[in-house]
Amino acid sequence: MFVAYNPELSVSSCGKTIEEAKKNLKEAVELFIESTEKMGTLKEILQESGFIKKKVDHEKIWKAPELLSLERMSLSF
Repeated sequence: MFVAYNPELSVSSCGKTIEEAKKNLKEAVELFIESTEKMGTLKEILQESGFIKKKVDHEKIWKAPELLSLERMSLSF
């Protein structure tokens, strides 16, 4: 199994292949955005997650925060 994770929104998914994990993560993020939009909390969540609304090519978009580092760790039981 492969795990795909979106750290900005703290959303994850998995799949039997890397491609499947990425596809499932995309679906999970889309569902997360749809759900929070319906609840009226999307803007607040994006701001709390470090997204910044910017104007790009005459269009306002939410720019994701820059990922500074990534660390993996192993657990032993």
